[in-house]
Amino acid sequence: MPVSTVLLLASIGVLSLFCQWLAWRVRMPAILFLLAGGIAAGPLLGFLAPEAVFGELLFPVISLAVAIILFEGSLTLRYAEIRGHGKMVRNLIPVGSIVTCIIGTLSVRWLLDVSWPVALLFGAISIVTGPTVIAPLLRSVRPDAKLANILRWEGIIIDPVGALLAVLVFEGIVSWGQGNVFGHSLYIFGKTLAVGFLLGAIAGYLNGLVLRKHWIPQYLHNAGTLTFMLGVYAISNEMAHESGLLTVTVMGIWMANMKQVPIDSILEFKESLSVLLISALFIILAARVEFSAIAELGWGLAVVLAILMLVARPLSIFLSAIGTSLNWREKLFLSWIAPRGIVAAAVSALFAFQLQKLGYESAGTLVPLVFMLIIATVTLQSLTARPVARILKVAEPAEFGFLILGANPVARMIALALKKHEVPVTLADTNWENVRQARMDNLQTYFGNPVSEHASTHLDLTGIGNLLVISPYKHMNSLATYHFLDWFGNNCVYTLAEGDQDQKARHQTAEKIQMTRGLFGGVSYAKLASLASQGYTVKTTQLSDEFSYDAFLEKYQRDALVLFVFDSKGHVEPVRDMEDLKPEKDWILISLVPPQARKERKEKDTSESTGNDESETAAEKSETPLPDGEKR
Repeated sequence: MPVSTVLLLASIGVLSLFCQWLAWRVRMPAILFLLAGGIAAGPLLGFLAPEAVFGELLFPVISLAVAIILFEGSLTLRYAEIRGHGKMVRNLIPVGSIVTCIIGTLSVRWLLDVSWPVALLFGAISIVTGPTVIAPLLRSVRPDAKLANILRWEGIIIDPVGALLAVLVFEGIVSWGQGNVFGHSLYIFGKTLAVGFLLGAIAGYLNGLVLRKHWIPQYLHNAGTLTFMLGVYAISNEMAHESGLLTVTVMGIWMANMKQVPIDSILEFKESLSVLLISALFIILAARVEFSAIAELGWGLAVVLAILMLVARPLSIFLSAIGTSLNWREKLFLSWIAPRGIVAAAVSALFAFQLQKLGYESAGTLVPLVFMLIIATVTLQSLTARPVARILKVAEPAEFGFLILGANPVARMIALALKKHEVPVTLADTNWENVRQARMDNLQTYFGNPVSEHASTHLDLTGIGNLLVISPYKHMNSLATYHFLDWFGNNCVYTLAEGDQDQKARHQTAEKIQMTRGLFGGVSYAKLASLASQGYTVKTTQLSDEFSYDAFLEKYQRDALVLFVFDSKGHVEPVRDMEDLKPEKDWILISLVPPQARKERKEKDTSESTGNDESETAAEKSETPLPDGEKR
């Protein structure tokens, strides 16, 4: 029974969504499941034949999708971020790229006997890792914070840089193939570079200016940028053959480094785009993979993969680490982690098709080579990275830290108190003023929505395994609760009460969120903010035989609100119910306490100076007031 084209197109969308969901559930890179789904639908079951479905539109659609991928990736390449992430990251980009490209090129050329142009293109493509495969792997492995930052920033930066290198190599191959003599080939290549860099810079500046000056309405920022970019891509290809990919890459880099250009919303737009377009693209690409093409490569394929993983990557790491403080265990761990990602798969499929049209017969080996490199690195490294980290003793200890949703005055007081006890804390907020105040307090922050695609790449959760929702934004609170319940677990997400019980009864809340309610004895955010405005401060108290929990309650006439407790083993736990709290004599309390009258403070100071012990330890005197500049 023949299957209609509409059903096939709908099936691609459903399958891509299922693969994304499955990757989210098992916390592995989505590209692995997308490729597996495409192979199952294509060569295994014969259900999907992309050429039959799309006809002559197949590669124009693929080329537009690749342009979108490169443009979105280049939007993350900010020069300031490259300079600000250490010598190792800066070294890895040029040194690692050159070493991997050379070794990949030579191994493919000598072991698989492909032409030099195709071998050089494979070497360029093989350097790209990318944040879409690194971020999920780091979350499951949880290496030391220093190593996690190196790998994450390498993936972010190498994504557009590697794509740019691959595009330049491809342009050189194409221009050489079009020229009858060296001079003409050089002219074609120079023209391609000139059009790509010049048109890309002009388009990036114009688009950034339009966004910065708000010459188009806010709701057209995403769609307008996307369609303008595709138009520039098409025009560039008309001006110089296959220069469009270089043009959109330069355009994205230019926009990323312009001042006051609001590109965060464009980056978040990538979430929906990646699910709908890019996910479908990889299923289509994988459906075109032929097992016979992989089998023809023979044992040479396995040797090439082994060389890239066991020779090229370690050599890149050890050369890049010269002059850094990394020890041999850290270098070995970094040497094992280099999964290839989305850019490699997309670019290889498009370039292989273009080279085959130009008469390069060995270009047919490019796609199975790159796809097997992706499958091998993602699968092996995802399964073995955690044990390797433990063996090398570079794994992060238990994730006892807190991600606090909200950087308001109350959240900042709590974060400062936790930080004094060396508890990892990160505050996330969409209010820039709150984030600015938190940074002035030397707190780690994330400016933006913590459940966005941007956060999945840039939000550092190393050492953090709990969520505290201390925010007035109800819609974001619910989204973050659902997101991190699935990520951290049911007993690691804590939220404040919505308000009074009548309001809670009128607005029924989903059971999953209701289970997280009751933080700090069931108070609401409005109540906490009110206490802070009345002068309440966060204080740390060490309980002892001389100063018991009952004495603590009596001192503050039961007006104090205990927020956290540290038990005798140093484990920290947020308090849900004050009535059930029974701390032992050697526990530490972090509490929100009412302001003391000046007379009481003076009497206390006098008592302490004369040696009279009020049974309150020195820890009780540590206080976290509201940050400077906040109104009470």
